[in-house]
Amino acid sequence: MTKYFLSLPHDSAEEPTMESMDPAELQQMMAEVDAFNTALVEAGAFVSAGGLQPPSSATTVDYSGDSPILTPGPFVEAKEYLGGFWIIEAENDDVAIEWTKQASRALRSRIEVRALQEAPPA
Repeated sequence: MTKYFLSLPHDSAEEPTMESMDPAELQQMMAEVDAFNTALVEAGAFVSAGGLQPPSSATTVDYSGDSPILTPGPFVEAKEYLGGFWIIEAENDDVAIEWTKQASRALRSRIEVRALQEAPPA
């Protein structure tokens, strides 16, 4: 089965975190996300998932030269950033998109879905 990356974009100007959300809204959303995750597990589609801290907490490491360079912050400035993700397994794009619809509904947000690259046959 193909693995798919479901990504949750956030607005860079806001850098929302669970701590900054209304507790009642957060509780409702977490219940819906838990139900979605349970459905993924029960279907055998769940691989991994996680939420990310905002870009301001990042450190970029570049060791492409003679010595490593550590820079506080994200590697690129953008109007949006990756706030969280799922990695799922699905038989095809249509099935992955159906899961993505459910994730989008649970989070009340846009979700991008893309297949992970597979190694070419040897």
